[in-house]
Amino acid sequence: MACPPSTCRLLVWSAVFFAVTLLIPVEQIHAQTPRIQGQAAGAAGMGNAFAAQADDASALYYNPAGMTQLRGVHILTGALFVGGTTNFTSSSTGQTTTGDRDGAVAWPPPAHLYIVANLKDIGFDALEKWTAGVGVTVPFGSLTRYPRENPFSTAVYYNTNPLLDIKPTVAYKLNDYLSFGLGADIYTYSALFGEGQVEVMSTGANNGLGPQFEINGSGTGAGFNASLLYTALRNADGLPIANIGLIYRSQAVVPLAGQFAINGAIAADAHANLVLPQIFGAGIAIWPVRDRETEWKLELDVDYIGWTSFRDTTVSLSRPVPGIGSGIPVRQNWSNSYNVMIGTEYRLLKLDRWPDWEVALRAGFTQAQTQVPDATFNPGIPSSNVYTPGVGFGFTCKAGGSFFGLTKCGNLGLGSMKPKEIGLDISYQAAIYETRSITGNVNPAVNGTYKTVFHAGGVALRFSY
Repeated sequence: MACPPSTCRLLVWSAVFFAVTLLIPVEQIHAQTPRIQGQAAGAAGMGNAFAAQADDASALYYNPAGMTQLRGVHILTGALFVGGTTNFTSSSTGQTTTGDRDGAVAWPPPAHLYIVANLKDIGFDALEKWTAGVGVTVPFGSLTRYPRENPFSTAVYYNTNPLLDIKPTVAYKLNDYLSFGLGADIYTYSALFGEGQVEVMSTGANNGLGPQFEINGSGTGAGFNASLLYTALRNADGLPIANIGLIYRSQAVVPLAGQFAINGAIAADAHANLVLPQIFGAGIAIWPVRDRETEWKLELDVDYIGWTSFRDTTVSLSRPVPGIGSGIPVRQNWSNSYNVMIGTEYRLLKLDRWPDWEVALRAGFTQAQTQVPDATFNPGIPSSNVYTPGVGFGFTCKAGGSFFGLTKCGNLGLGSMKPKEIGLDISYQAAIYETRSITGNVNPAVNGTYKTVFHAGGVALRFSY
Protein backbone atom coordinates (compact mmCIF):
# COMPACT_ATOMS: atom_id res chain seq x y z
CA MET A 1 0.00 0.00 0.00
CA ALA A 2 1.19 3.51 -0.80
CA CYS A 3 1.95 6.02 1.88
CA PRO A 4 -0.80 8.61 2.55
CA PRO A 5 -0.28 12.18 1.22
CA SER A 6 0.70 13.63 4.59
CA THR A 7 3.32 10.93 5.15
CA CYS A 8 4.60 11.27 1.59
CA ARG A 9 5.02 15.02 2.06
CA LEU A 10 7.02 14.39 5.22
CA LEU A 11 9.14 11.82 3.41
CA VAL A 12 9.86 14.17 0.50
CA TRP A 13 10.69 17.25 2.58
CA SER A 14 12.84 15.23 4.99
CA ALA A 15 14.82 13.73 2.11
CA VAL A 16 15.20 17.11 0.39
CA PHE A 17 16.38 18.74 3.62
CA PHE A 18 18.88 15.91 4.17
CA ALA A 19 20.23 16.12 0.63
CA VAL A 20 20.62 19.89 0.51
CA THR A 21 21.89 20.63 4.01
CA LEU A 22 24.37 17.78 3.91
CA LEU A 23 25.87 18.90 0.62
CA ILE A 24 26.05 22.68 0.95
CA PRO A 25 29.76 23.58 1.02
CA VAL A 26 31.58 22.84 4.25
CA GLU A 27 35.17 23.09 3.18
CA GLN A 28 36.47 20.55 0.79
CA ILE A 29 35.74 16.42 -2.63
CA HIS A 30 37.11 14.47 -5.74
CA ALA A 31 36.60 14.58 -9.63
CA GLN A 32 37.79 15.77 -13.06
CA THR A 33 36.74 17.22 -16.43
CA PRO A 34 35.19 16.18 -18.81
CA ARG A 35 31.87 15.31 -17.24
CA ILE A 36 30.76 11.81 -16.31
CA GLN A 37 27.70 10.82 -18.29
CA GLY A 38 26.59 7.79 -16.26
CA GLN A 39 24.42 9.47 -13.62
CA ALA A 40 22.18 6.41 -13.06
CA ALA A 41 22.89 2.72 -13.60
CA GLY A 42 19.73 2.16 -15.65
CA ALA A 43 20.61 4.85 -18.18
CA ALA A 44 24.30 3.91 -18.15
CA GLY A 45 23.40 0.36 -19.21
CA MET A 46 21.76 1.91 -22.29
CA GLY A 47 24.83 3.97 -23.23
CA ASN A 48 23.21 6.97 -21.47
CA ALA A 49 20.61 7.18 -24.25
CA PHE A 50 17.77 8.11 -21.90
CA ALA A 51 16.72 11.72 -22.60
CA ALA A 52 13.65 10.64 -24.60
CA GLN A 53 12.65 7.75 -22.33
CA ALA A 54 13.20 9.55 -18.99
CA ASP A 55 10.74 7.40 -17.05
CA ASP A 56 12.42 6.95 -13.66
CA ALA A 57 13.68 9.45 -11.08
CA SER A 58 16.96 9.95 -12.96
CA ALA A 59 14.86 11.91 -15.49
CA LEU A 60 15.71 14.80 -13.17
CA TYR A 61 19.21 14.67 -14.72
CA TYR A 62 18.66 13.28 -18.22
CA ASN A 63 15.47 15.19 -19.11
CA PRO A 64 13.50 16.81 -16.25
CA ALA A 65 10.38 17.17 -18.41
CA GLY A 66 10.11 13.39 -18.19
CA MET A 67 9.38 13.65 -14.45
CA THR A 68 5.72 14.26 -15.36
CA GLN A 69 5.51 10.58 -16.34
CA LEU A 70 5.93 9.59 -12.67
CA ARG A 71 3.15 9.34 -10.09
CA GLY A 72 3.59 9.37 -6.34
CA VAL A 73 7.07 9.71 -4.87
CA HIS A 74 10.21 8.23 -6.44
CA ILE A 75 13.69 8.01 -4.93
CA LEU A 76 16.75 6.78 -6.81
CA THR A 77 20.25 6.63 -5.39
CA GLY A 78 23.43 5.00 -6.60
CA ALA A 79 27.14 5.22 -7.33
CA LEU A 80 29.61 4.70 -10.15
CA PHE A 81 32.76 2.68 -9.44
CA VAL A 82 35.44 3.94 -11.85
CA GLY A 83 38.81 2.32 -12.50
CA GLY A 84 41.35 2.14 -15.29
CA THR A 85 44.76 3.32 -16.38
CA THR A 86 46.57 5.73 -18.68
CA ASN A 87 49.89 4.49 -20.06
CA PHE A 88 52.37 7.09 -21.35
CA THR A 89 55.51 6.74 -23.47
CA SER A 90 57.65 9.84 -23.98
CA SER A 91 58.40 10.66 -27.61
CA SER A 92 61.78 12.17 -26.74
CA THR A 93 63.21 9.86 -24.08
CA GLY A 94 61.18 6.67 -24.35
CA GLN A 95 60.40 6.83 -20.64
CA THR A 96 57.08 5.34 -19.53
CA THR A 97 54.67 5.88 -16.67
CA THR A 98 51.19 4.73 -15.72
CA GLY A 99 48.40 6.76 -14.11
CA ASP A 100 45.33 5.43 -12.38
CA ARG A 101 42.26 6.69 -10.53
CA ASP A 102 44.09 6.89 -7.18
CA GLY A 103 44.01 3.10 -6.95
CA ALA A 104 42.13 0.30 -8.65
CA VAL A 105 38.84 2.20 -8.15
CA ALA A 106 38.33 5.92 -7.45
CA TRP A 107 37.23 6.42 -3.84
CA PRO A 108 34.87 7.78 -2.78
CA PRO A 109 32.92 6.82 -5.91
CA PRO A 110 30.91 9.43 -7.85
CA ALA A 111 27.37 9.18 -6.46
CA HIS A 112 23.90 10.50 -7.21
CA LEU A 113 20.56 10.96 -5.48
CA TYR A 114 17.20 11.94 -7.01
CA ILE A 115 13.89 12.59 -5.23
CA VAL A 116 10.83 13.25 -7.41
CA ALA A 117 7.21 13.80 -6.36
CA ASN A 118 3.98 14.41 -8.23
CA LEU A 119 2.56 17.33 -6.27
CA LYS A 120 -1.08 16.21 -6.44
CA ASP A 121 -0.14 12.77 -5.12
CA ILE A 122 1.39 14.29 -2.00
CA GLY A 123 -1.64 16.41 -1.22
CA PHE A 124 -1.35 19.54 -3.38
CA ASP A 125 -4.53 18.99 -5.41
CA ALA A 126 -4.36 22.35 -7.17
CA LEU A 127 -0.96 21.44 -8.64
CA GLU A 128 -2.09 18.31 -10.47
CA LYS A 129 0.04 18.98 -13.54
CA TRP A 130 3.22 19.80 -11.62
CA THR A 131 6.05 17.50 -10.54
CA ALA A 132 8.96 18.65 -8.40
CA GLY A 133 12.26 17.14 -7.38
CA VAL A 134 15.78 17.65 -6.17
CA GLY A 135 18.91 15.84 -7.27
CA VAL A 136 22.55 15.70 -6.29
CA THR A 137 25.16 14.50 -8.79
CA VAL A 138 28.95 14.49 -9.11
CA PRO A 139 29.42 15.58 -12.74
CA PHE A 140 33.19 15.09 -13.06
CA GLY A 141 33.69 12.48 -10.35
CA SER A 142 36.97 10.64 -10.93
CA LEU A 143 40.57 11.70 -10.37
CA THR A 144 43.97 11.07 -11.93
CA ARG A 145 47.13 10.09 -10.10
CA TYR A 146 50.60 9.38 -11.51
CA PRO A 147 53.79 8.53 -9.63
CA ARG A 148 55.44 11.70 -8.44
CA GLU A 149 58.58 10.63 -10.32
CA ASN A 150 57.00 10.74 -13.79
CA PRO A 151 58.42 12.20 -17.04
CA PHE A 152 55.95 15.12 -17.08
CA SER A 153 55.69 15.91 -13.37
CA THR A 154 56.25 19.62 -14.09
CA ALA A 155 52.75 19.48 -15.64
CA VAL A 156 50.93 17.23 -13.16
CA TYR A 157 51.12 14.14 -11.03
CA TYR A 158 47.78 14.48 -9.25
CA ASN A 159 44.54 16.09 -10.41
CA THR A 160 41.06 16.14 -8.88
CA ASN A 161 37.92 18.27 -9.13
CA PRO A 162 35.14 16.96 -6.85
CA LEU A 163 32.36 19.28 -7.95
CA LEU A 164 28.78 18.69 -6.81
CA ASP A 165 25.67 19.70 -8.75
CA ILE A 166 22.54 20.27 -6.62
CA LYS A 167 19.47 20.36 -8.85
CA PRO A 168 16.13 21.74 -7.55
CA THR A 169 13.75 21.14 -10.46
CA VAL A 170 10.08 21.41 -11.50
CA ALA A 171 8.18 20.01 -14.49
CA TYR A 172 4.78 20.88 -15.96
CA LYS A 173 2.55 18.61 -18.06
CA LEU A 174 0.76 20.81 -20.58
CA ASN A 175 -1.24 17.92 -22.04
CA ASP A 176 -0.89 14.23 -22.87
CA TYR A 177 1.67 15.05 -25.56
CA LEU A 178 3.89 17.82 -24.21
CA SER A 179 5.74 18.47 -20.94
CA PHE A 180 8.33 21.04 -19.89
CA GLY A 181 11.02 21.07 -17.23
CA LEU A 182 13.02 23.86 -15.59
CA GLY A 183 15.69 23.58 -12.93
CA ALA A 184 18.69 25.20 -11.30
CA ASP A 185 22.21 23.79 -11.19
CA ILE A 186 23.99 24.83 -8.01
CA TYR A 187 27.64 23.85 -8.34
CA THR A 188 29.61 23.60 -5.12
CA TYR A 189 32.02 21.50 -3.05
CA SER A 190 31.53 19.52 0.13
CA ALA A 191 33.69 17.76 2.71
CA LEU A 192 31.18 14.93 2.82
CA PHE A 193 33.00 12.68 0.34
CA GLY A 194 36.65 13.72 0.45
CA GLU A 195 38.89 16.76 0.24
CA GLY A 196 36.24 19.10 -1.13
CA GLN A 197 38.35 21.19 -3.45
CA VAL A 198 39.94 21.37 -6.87
CA GLU A 199 43.49 20.19 -6.47
CA VAL A 200 46.41 20.03 -8.93
CA MET A 201 49.88 18.89 -7.88
CA SER A 202 53.12 19.15 -9.85
CA THR A 203 56.85 19.42 -9.25
CA GLY A 204 59.56 21.98 -9.97
CA ALA A 205 61.44 19.57 -12.25
CA ASN A 206 60.59 16.42 -14.15
CA ASN A 207 61.03 13.00 -12.58
CA GLY A 208 59.82 14.36 -9.24
CA LEU A 209 62.84 16.55 -8.60
CA GLY A 210 62.64 20.02 -7.13
CA PRO A 211 59.90 21.55 -4.96
CA GLN A 212 56.36 20.17 -4.82
CA PHE A 213 53.68 22.60 -6.00
CA GLU A 214 49.98 22.46 -5.13
CA ILE A 215 47.11 24.66 -6.31
CA ASN A 216 43.71 24.15 -4.73
CA GLY A 217 40.40 25.97 -4.49
CA SER A 218 36.68 25.69 -3.94
CA GLY A 219 33.61 27.85 -4.44
CA THR A 220 29.98 27.96 -5.54
CA GLY A 221 28.35 28.94 -8.83
CA ALA A 222 25.01 28.45 -10.54
CA GLY A 223 23.40 27.74 -13.89
CA PHE A 224 20.07 26.43 -15.11
CA ASN A 225 18.56 23.77 -17.33
CA ALA A 226 15.41 23.70 -19.47
CA SER A 227 13.85 20.68 -21.13
CA LEU A 228 10.97 19.36 -23.22
CA LEU A 229 9.39 15.94 -23.74
CA TYR A 230 7.05 15.41 -26.70
CA THR A 231 5.12 12.16 -27.01
CA ALA A 232 4.27 11.76 -30.69
CA LEU A 233 2.50 8.39 -30.43
CA ARG A 234 0.86 6.32 -27.70
CA ASN A 235 -0.43 2.76 -27.69
CA ALA A 236 -3.94 1.62 -26.73
CA ASP A 237 -2.98 1.65 -23.04
CA GLY A 238 -1.84 5.27 -23.27
CA LEU A 239 1.88 4.45 -23.00
CA PRO A 240 4.40 6.28 -25.21
CA ILE A 241 5.70 4.46 -28.27
CA ALA A 242 7.49 7.46 -29.80
CA ASN A 243 9.10 10.25 -27.74
CA ILE A 244 11.30 13.24 -28.52
CA GLY A 245 13.34 14.85 -25.76
CA LEU A 246 15.25 18.15 -25.75
CA ILE A 247 17.41 19.58 -22.97
CA TYR A 248 19.57 22.66 -22.59
CA ARG A 249 22.12 23.11 -19.79
CA SER A 250 23.47 26.63 -19.43
CA GLN A 251 27.04 27.76 -19.06
CA ALA A 252 28.07 28.41 -15.46
CA VAL A 253 31.05 30.04 -13.78
CA VAL A 254 32.33 28.72 -10.45
CA PRO A 255 34.73 31.18 -8.75
CA LEU A 256 37.44 29.25 -6.95
CA ALA A 257 39.36 30.49 -3.92
CA GLY A 258 42.21 28.53 -2.35
CA GLN A 259 45.96 28.46 -1.87
CA PHE A 260 49.18 28.01 -3.78
CA ALA A 261 51.56 25.90 -1.70
CA ILE A 262 55.22 24.96 -2.08
CA ASN A 263 56.38 21.84 -0.25
CA GLY A 264 53.20 21.97 1.84
CA ALA A 265 53.69 25.60 2.98
CA ILE A 266 51.18 28.22 1.78
CA ALA A 267 52.98 30.72 -0.44
CA ALA A 268 49.95 32.79 -1.45
CA ASP A 269 46.19 32.78 -1.71
CA ALA A 270 44.94 31.74 -5.15
CA HIS A 271 41.86 32.65 -7.21
CA ALA A 272 40.55 31.37 -10.55
CA ASN A 273 37.30 30.83 -12.44
CA LEU A 274 36.10 27.38 -13.46
CA VAL A 275 33.90 27.79 -16.56
CA LEU A 276 31.45 24.97 -17.24
CA PRO A 277 30.14 24.69 -20.82
CA GLN A 278 26.62 25.00 -22.15
CA ILE A 279 25.18 21.74 -23.52
CA PHE A 280 22.46 21.14 -26.10
CA GLY A 281 20.95 17.65 -26.03
CA ALA A 282 18.32 15.86 -28.09
CA GLY A 283 16.96 12.33 -28.16
CA ILE A 284 14.38 10.21 -29.93
CA ALA A 285 13.00 6.94 -28.55
CA ILE A 286 10.69 4.41 -30.15
CA TRP A 287 9.12 1.27 -28.76
CA PRO A 288 8.70 -1.32 -31.58
CA VAL A 289 7.06 -3.55 -28.94
CA ARG A 290 5.11 -2.23 -25.97
CA ASP A 291 2.30 -4.31 -24.52
CA ARG A 292 1.35 -5.68 -21.12
CA GLU A 293 3.93 -8.47 -21.24
CA THR A 294 7.01 -7.02 -22.96
CA GLU A 295 8.55 -3.70 -23.90
CA TRP A 296 11.40 -3.06 -26.34
CA LYS A 297 12.87 0.42 -26.69
CA LEU A 298 15.43 1.88 -29.11
CA GLU A 299 16.89 5.35 -28.55
CA LEU A 300 19.35 7.74 -30.18
CA ASP A 301 20.66 10.81 -28.31
CA VAL A 302 23.13 13.52 -29.31
CA ASP A 303 24.82 16.10 -27.05
CA TYR A 304 26.68 19.17 -28.32
CA ILE A 305 29.04 20.64 -25.71
CA GLY A 306 30.29 24.22 -25.94
CA TRP A 307 33.81 23.69 -24.61
CA THR A 308 35.10 26.82 -26.36
CA SER A 309 34.11 28.68 -23.19
CA PHE A 310 36.95 26.81 -21.47
CA ARG A 311 39.65 29.17 -22.77
CA ASP A 312 41.92 29.46 -19.74
CA THR A 313 41.89 29.09 -15.98
CA THR A 314 44.60 31.57 -15.11
CA VAL A 315 45.37 31.48 -11.40
CA SER A 316 45.83 34.87 -9.71
CA LEU A 317 48.04 34.94 -6.61
CA SER A 318 47.55 37.36 -3.72
CA ARG A 319 51.25 38.25 -3.71
CA PRO A 320 54.25 37.64 -5.97
CA VAL A 321 56.02 34.33 -5.38
CA PRO A 322 59.77 34.14 -6.22
CA GLY A 323 60.26 32.31 -9.49
CA ILE A 324 56.48 32.23 -10.11
CA GLY A 325 55.28 35.82 -10.13
CA SER A 326 51.78 37.05 -9.29
CA GLY A 327 49.88 34.72 -11.60
CA ILE A 328 50.01 31.30 -13.23
CA PRO A 329 48.63 31.29 -16.78
CA VAL A 330 46.86 28.02 -17.58
CA ARG A 331 45.85 28.00 -21.25
CA GLN A 332 43.09 25.60 -22.34
CA ASN A 333 41.64 26.68 -25.72
CA TRP A 334 39.35 23.66 -25.87
CA SER A 335 37.08 23.01 -28.85
CA ASN A 336 33.37 22.28 -29.02
CA SER A 337 32.58 18.57 -29.18
CA TYR A 338 29.70 16.14 -29.46
CA ASN A 339 28.60 12.85 -27.93
CA VAL A 340 26.43 10.31 -29.75
CA MET A 341 24.57 7.72 -27.65
CA ILE A 342 22.50 4.75 -28.78
CA GLY A 343 20.75 2.38 -26.43
CA THR A 344 18.13 -0.31 -26.12
CA GLU A 345 16.11 -1.85 -23.32
CA TYR A 346 14.02 -5.03 -23.30
CA ARG A 347 11.63 -5.44 -20.37
CA LEU A 348 9.84 -8.60 -19.31
CA LEU A 349 6.72 -7.49 -17.42
CA LYS A 350 5.11 -10.88 -16.77
CA LEU A 351 7.27 -13.64 -15.31
CA ASP A 352 5.62 -16.99 -14.59
CA ARG A 353 8.15 -17.98 -11.94
CA TRP A 354 8.40 -14.51 -10.38
CA PRO A 355 4.93 -12.99 -10.05
CA ASP A 356 4.99 -9.23 -9.45
CA TRP A 357 8.56 -8.94 -10.69
CA GLU A 358 9.91 -7.23 -13.82
CA VAL A 359 13.29 -7.74 -15.48
CA ALA A 360 15.03 -5.32 -17.85
CA LEU A 361 17.98 -6.16 -20.14
CA ARG A 362 19.96 -3.21 -21.49
CA ALA A 363 22.78 -2.41 -23.89
CA GLY A 364 24.20 0.73 -25.43
CA PHE A 365 27.11 2.53 -27.01
CA THR A 366 28.53 6.05 -26.67
CA GLN A 367 31.00 7.85 -28.92
CA ALA A 368 32.52 11.02 -27.49
CA GLN A 369 34.74 13.43 -29.39
CA THR A 370 37.87 14.87 -27.81
CA GLN A 371 37.82 18.59 -27.08
CA VAL A 372 41.44 19.12 -25.96
CA PRO A 373 44.07 20.27 -28.51
CA ASP A 374 47.62 18.91 -28.49
CA ALA A 375 49.09 22.27 -27.47
CA THR A 376 47.23 22.40 -24.13
CA PHE A 377 46.74 18.68 -23.46
CA ASN A 378 47.21 17.86 -19.78
CA PRO A 379 47.89 14.26 -18.68
CA GLY A 380 45.73 14.91 -15.61
CA ILE A 381 42.68 14.93 -17.91
CA PRO A 382 43.01 11.97 -20.29
CA SER A 383 41.31 13.01 -23.51
CA SER A 384 40.91 11.36 -26.89
CA ASN A 385 38.07 10.17 -29.06
CA VAL A 386 36.47 7.52 -26.88
CA TYR A 387 34.16 4.59 -27.59
CA THR A 388 32.11 3.22 -24.72
CA PRO A 389 30.07 0.02 -25.00
CA GLY A 390 27.83 -0.76 -22.06
CA VAL A 391 25.44 -3.39 -20.74
CA GLY A 392 23.10 -3.57 -17.78
CA PHE A 393 20.09 -5.16 -16.22
CA GLY A 394 17.41 -4.18 -13.76
CA PHE A 395 15.02 -5.91 -11.40
CA THR A 396 11.78 -4.40 -10.15
CA CYS A 397 9.76 -5.99 -7.33
CA LYS A 398 6.19 -4.73 -6.95
CA ALA A 399 4.47 -4.51 -3.59
CA GLY A 400 2.98 -8.01 -3.82
CA GLY A 401 6.20 -9.68 -4.98
CA SER A 402 8.15 -12.01 -2.73
CA PHE A 403 11.54 -10.77 -1.53
CA PHE A 404 13.66 -13.95 -1.58
CA GLY A 405 10.70 -15.79 -0.07
CA LEU A 406 11.12 -13.86 3.18
CA THR A 407 8.49 -11.14 2.93
CA LYS A 408 6.52 -9.07 0.44
CA CYS A 409 8.45 -6.26 -1.23
CA GLY A 410 5.69 -3.90 -0.13
CA ASN A 411 6.60 -4.62 3.49
CA LEU A 412 10.13 -3.26 3.08
CA GLY A 413 9.37 0.15 4.53
CA LEU A 414 9.12 2.09 7.74
CA GLY A 415 5.77 2.56 9.44
CA SER A 416 3.20 3.68 6.90
CA MET A 417 5.85 4.39 4.25
CA LYS A 418 5.38 1.20 2.25
CA PRO A 419 6.86 1.13 -1.27
CA LYS A 420 4.81 0.28 -4.33
CA GLU A 421 7.99 -0.93 -6.02
CA ILE A 422 11.64 -1.52 -5.20
CA GLY A 423 14.20 -1.74 -7.99
CA LEU A 424 17.87 -2.58 -8.47
CA ASP A 425 19.87 -1.51 -11.53
CA ILE A 426 23.40 -2.65 -12.38
CA SER A 427 25.54 -1.49 -15.31
CA TYR A 428 29.02 -1.90 -16.76
CA GLN A 429 30.77 0.36 -19.26
CA ALA A 430 34.24 0.15 -20.81
CA ALA A 431 35.61 3.47 -22.11
CA ILE A 432 38.17 2.66 -24.81
CA TYR A 433 40.19 5.72 -25.82
CA GLU A 434 41.91 6.05 -29.16
CA THR A 435 45.68 5.98 -28.78
CA ARG A 436 46.72 9.62 -28.81
CA SER A 437 50.11 11.03 -29.84
CA ILE A 438 50.71 14.51 -28.46
CA THR A 439 53.09 16.85 -30.29
CA GLY A 440 53.81 20.56 -29.94
CA ASN A 441 52.61 20.83 -26.33
CA VAL A 442 53.42 24.01 -24.39
CA ASN A 443 55.27 21.69 -21.99
CA PRO A 444 57.55 19.50 -24.17
CA ALA A 445 57.70 16.84 -21.43
CA VAL A 446 54.02 16.08 -22.14
CA ASN A 447 54.72 15.08 -25.76
CA GLY A 448 54.32 11.36 -26.32
CA THR A 449 51.79 8.56 -26.68
CA TYR A 450 48.83 8.01 -24.33
CA LYS A 451 46.74 4.84 -24.10
CA THR A 452 43.73 4.99 -21.79
CA VAL A 453 41.03 2.50 -20.81
CA PHE A 454 38.43 3.13 -18.11
CA HIS A 455 36.00 0.67 -16.55
CA ALA A 456 32.86 1.83 -14.78
CA GLY A 457 30.43 -0.29 -12.81
CA GLY A 458 27.19 1.35 -11.71
CA VAL A 459 24.63 0.34 -9.12
CA ALA A 460 21.39 2.09 -8.18
CA LEU A 461 18.38 1.46 -5.95
CA ARG A 462 14.89 2.70 -6.85
CA PHE A 463 11.95 3.20 -4.50
CA SER A 464 8.43 4.16 -5.56
CA TYR A 465 5.76 5.25 -3.05
